Amino acid sequence: MAQLEHFTNSVDSVDTVVSRMRALDAVLPERDGVAVFNRVYLTVTEAIDRRLDAGLFPDAEAAIVLDVRFAERYLRVAEGGCAPACWRPLLQFRRHPGVRPLQFALAGINAHIGHDLALAVVDTCRTLGCEPVDLEDEFEHVGDVLVSLEERIREELMPGPDLLQIADPLTHLLGSWSLERAREASWSAARALWVLRGLPELAEEFGDRLDAAVGLAGRMLLTPLPR
Repeated sequence: MAQLEHFTNSVDSVDTVVSRMRALDAVLPERDGVAVFNRVYLTVTEAIDRRLDAGLFPDAEAAIVLDVRFAERYLRVAEGGCAPACWRPLLQFRRHPGVRPLQFALAGINAHIGHDLALAVVDTCRTLGCEPVDLEDEFEHVGDVLVSLEERIREELMPGPDLLQIADPLTHLLGSWSLERAREASWSAARALWVLRGLPELAEEFGDRLDAAVGLAGRMLLTPLPR
């Protein structure tokens, strides 16, 4: 069950995560769907790094491990590793001319929050020898950074008069997805996976279903649209 694998310390700091994301940004074509998401994620990771430096996380060590374990799952996909089902729609449509940058960004956020974050919580608990409840404050702080950036991301990637935005089919497509709901579902999934850790077959089945469901939502977000 590869997607429930407990990662080793292939990344050891938030600075390393930032460096690898910047390296990706330097080589990916600007319009590439993964590049669009990478720029968003880089902005989020830099914001988290600044909060860590400012001492705004209750438990800095737990926050760093969670952030690193979380990023590892994306970096493995972006750097050419095996992609779980949740990431495949973005990889498949990354160069489609009918998919807009905002769709690429939100499809990546959907895969990473809806699937990877839950597994990263489990990875972190195993690394630190703690329970999900012990990471709740750090989970919420990371989520708060994402929520604070969501509106800015929408504004930057979907410019135009409000009237046109209302009439645009992209507005209606994106109205069906919510970062806050995805974050809440991810926390519930993390707790369920932790409870199921002693039942590996059931945990694998749960993880596979989660992966497939998040991938289906990602495919919807990447529906090519007329301009």
